[in-house]
Amino acid sequence: MKSRAVGPGRLLLLLLLLLPLPVLGAAYVRGAQRSRRYTPDWQSLDARPLPDWFDKAKFGVFVHWGVFSVPAWGSEWFWWHWKGEGRPQYEQFMSDNYPPGFSYADFGPQFTARFFHPEAWTDLFQAAGAKYVVLTTKHHEGFTNWPSPVSWNWNSKDVGPHRDLVDELGKALRKRNIRYGLYHSLLEWFHPLYLLDKKNGFKTQYFVRAKTMPELYDLVNRYEPDLLWSDGEWEGPDTYWNSTVFLAWLYNDSPVKDQVVVNDRWGQNTSCHHGGYYNCQDKFKPEILPDHKWEMCTSIDKGSWGFRRNMVMGDIASACEIISELVQTVSLGGNYLLNIGPTKDGLIVPIFQERLLAVGKWLSINGEAIYASKPWRIQLERNTTSVWYTSRGTAVYAIFLHWPENGVLNLVSPVTTSTTQITMLGIQKDLKWSTDPEEGLLIYLPQLPLFTLPVEFGWTIKLTGVR
Repeated sequence: MKSRAVGPGRLLLLLLLLLPLPVLGAAYVRGAQRSRRYTPDWQSLDARPLPDWFDKAKFGVFVHWGVFSVPAWGSEWFWWHWKGEGRPQYEQFMSDNYPPGFSYADFGPQFTARFFHPEAWTDLFQAAGAKYVVLTTKHHEGFTNWPSPVSWNWNSKDVGPHRDLVDELGKALRKRNIRYGLYHSLLEWFHPLYLLDKKNGFKTQYFVRAKTMPELYDLVNRYEPDLLWSDGEWEGPDTYWNSTVFLAWLYNDSPVKDQVVVNDRWGQNTSCHHGGYYNCQDKFKPEILPDHKWEMCTSIDKGSWGFRRNMVMGDIASACEIISELVQTVSLGGNYLLNIGPTKDGLIVPIFQERLLAVGKWLSINGEAIYASKPWRIQLERNTTSVWYTSRGTAVYAIFLHWPENGVLNLVSPVTTSTTQITMLGIQKDLKWSTDPEEGLLIYLPQLPLFTLPVEFGWTIKLTGVR
């Protein structure tokens, strides 16, 4: 039927709108009191210490999955590019492949998740070395991957899979002690109440009261996530979204108040300024060490976050590129969140699996220099090759991305002492080294064919007893 509802039922929305916002919020509150109370303002909220699990984790997997996985063409912004912008190539794609009158809502039943096996997904994520996983619970299209009580007939229980995808993945991850993050878009492109608020210059909050806030409270109370990855904030200020009120509840009274981590996308004025850790922007890559905890999110498919059938090998980040970005990110104090887009059936295509497993293989040798590491006093040294530093306790790690032609790694930053020891992760024996007044520390790398080394690129030198 072409008249299938896309958004929540109008009657339910009208009933919700009759509830005053404080009452609505109170209806979702659960959790014990704590000694320190945070107030709903950024000065108070920004003072909350970031739970240390997040900084120790370093590497996570991002999963973009929704109805946009059905057309699987262009990007996960398919609906907006087609109907919001009217891009000719999207209109042509629909004309060539679907019957006249086919609506975006008609993609919903085709989002089947038929081959989604959460245990297989989590086995892959564990093998990749991921310490946390972030799943899209709702993207800007508004479709929810859980039975949201305010997304009638536009959720994964009513339409498509007829399953609670958020719950199933969460249970599988927790069996493996992998932290669970939930991505949630504040806005919905075509929701009538959001469009009304937008028309009113965001002076009204019909959409926030009826949709955004009820869903956020529901997600937290129902699934108790370790991380909330907010997005879709850019059109309205945080005062429109009631972000500080929600975060004060999250930090004070929610069931996850002690371990939950949030990002910085809570209003058009907050990115890179307020929240828990900073994303700043997609694929954010600072040049120097930031003074605030941050995360780089990026995608294996450079052209899209969601799965797309028209991707080609030239769009796929190589294993070397991914590991280089991971090393650079961690050296500069960040976390690295690497995205994959499953198919509408719930399959993770082999090229994405291969890239994730390559990261896992590398981390199985070099994870000591990554997990729970801290930035060293020097982050990057460029000499005969680029070297990125990390530290952990008294050990310093120098990760070099290209093997020197003469087999000698030259480092100028570490200062050796009488107790200095130097090894390469994955190789048992100590390495020989010397110092030179002009060239600094000279490390004589193993005289082995490169293909016999424990990893193919990104080798790690461990130094103890250095300053």
